[in-house]
Amino acid sequence: MTDSCMEIMRLRAARIEEHLGVCLRERAIPGRLLAAMEYSLLAGGKRLRPVLCLSSAAVCGLEEARALPFAASIELIHTYSLIHDDLPAMDNDDLRRGRPTNHKAFDEATAILAGDGLLTEAFVCMAGVCLPPDRVLAALGELARAAGAAGMVGGQMLDMEYTGAGKADIEALAAMHACKTGALLRASCLCGALLAGAGAEQTAALARYGAAFGAAFQIVDDILDLTGTAEQLGKTPGKDTTQGKLTYPSLLGLERSRELALEQTRLAQSSLDAFSGPEAEFLRDLARMQVKRIS
Repeated sequence: MTDSCMEIMRLRAARIEEHLGVCLRERAIPGRLLAAMEYSLLAGGKRLRPVLCLSSAAVCGLEEARALPFAASIELIHTYSLIHDDLPAMDNDDLRRGRPTNHKAFDEATAILAGDGLLTEAFVCMAGVCLPPDRVLAALGELARAAGAAGMVGGQMLDMEYTGAGKADIEALAAMHACKTGALLRASCLCGALLAGAGAEQTAALARYGAAFGAAFQIVDDILDLTGTAEQLGKTPGKDTTQGKLTYPSLLGLERSRELALEQTRLAQSSLDAFSGPEAEFLRDLARMQVKRIS
């Protein structure tokens, strides 16, 4: 990333982090449950999804501060999904963001409730955003669809069905990841445009950007599971192979997977041709950053 884009990323991530540190404190949440929710929510991470939402809103002319509560709440949904994905009934992971997973630090029941709490509180926070109600309602609807049974939850179900089965092809893999990973990334961009009251052309362009960005992101993650270390990833590497998961490298090999990640990155960047200025360049740079993780 360029120096200016790195600074934008740093500042936006810091503002999101600050908001996340206080957003649950005004609720009457039982102490152990709040501790478990914040254990995972405040464990670090790139804050990529809320940054995408803020940046998509900004490129459409909305002040960052007005979109911040909604954008930051997307991280609550993402964190809930990580807690549940790590459970023994799912991916059975012991490590997340460089430290024990939620069910290891607390217990399985508390981890399930922490995930449930984060998901529900996300929509409480989003519903209170001070923007025109029609914009908030449209964005809420898109987030709910992306996180729900036809989106992220459905993608996780397909992932479990395909694991060890060896029955899916590249089209099925792409469709699965478009739900499991891509839906929330796409929705982060789309919701930024909706909150800003963008026109149909801008909204569609940012949705295309988010979809291609999500595809590149997942391909790179599949590659890094084979080539990265626990220190680099903050989680256990090699789990995909051990569990017999369907991945891009398992179907296409590493070299073709790298090529496909680059193709999706270029598609994401070209989706922004109608935009100009520093905010558009920042979004293009974020897409470039994905491929640099494996170059």
